[in-house]
Amino acid sequence: MQLRFVTDLSADEYVRRQAWENAKLDSCPLHPEGECGFAKHGTYKRKMPIGVEIARWYCSEGHQSFSLLPDCLSSRISGSLFDVETVIDQIEKFPSQNVAADKICLDIELPGALRWIRRRLFLVNLSLTMLIAFLPSLFKDCLPSINCFRNVLAVEQVLPELRKIADSQLYLLSPPLGFGPFPKKKHFQQRTGADPPAKVL
Repeated sequence: MQLRFVTDLSADEYVRRQAWENAKLDSCPLHPEGECGFAKHGTYKRKMPIGVEIARWYCSEGHQSFSLLPDCLSSRISGSLFDVETVIDQIEKFPSQNVAADKICLDIELPGALRWIRRRLFLVNLSLTMLIAFLPSLFKDCLPSINCFRNVLAVEQVLPELRKIADSQLYLLSPPLGFGPFPKKKHFQQRTGADPPAKVL
């Protein structure tokens, strides 16, 4: 189970400072009263960013592991939230997904590149749509786009800020922002036909 590691460090700073060594989880989320064999369980590595590690704990009674994911890193997708946001921001500015895939994923053939960007676009748009419903007082006039949320929040990096704002809803939100499950595979499939026209925001 992923838990939020509250930090303002960027992904590069997190790696450079080896901040996982300072991550603390004082009690078991399943058994706050203790006596369940809860203990530090080392770390695990992720592919990107290079050198990153995530602190982990284990409850022997509940047979459950827990990891502290820093605010700078994406959930269940390699890389940082900044990386994901940069890709989505670029996609929103291109006239079509085909053009975006051709420009962003230079080392991947077009079909694979389209799957790569559509997956991220779908997941982020899903979380943004849910946040509009969860927090209407803040986002009622928003479209589910990075640019629109950026304007409302007046921040340069939207996704890390949203992880702070949506702290209590993270287990309902899909990766890479939230800690909920991936939507079922069928939701990643695009309908046949041409790309829809780009939104003007």
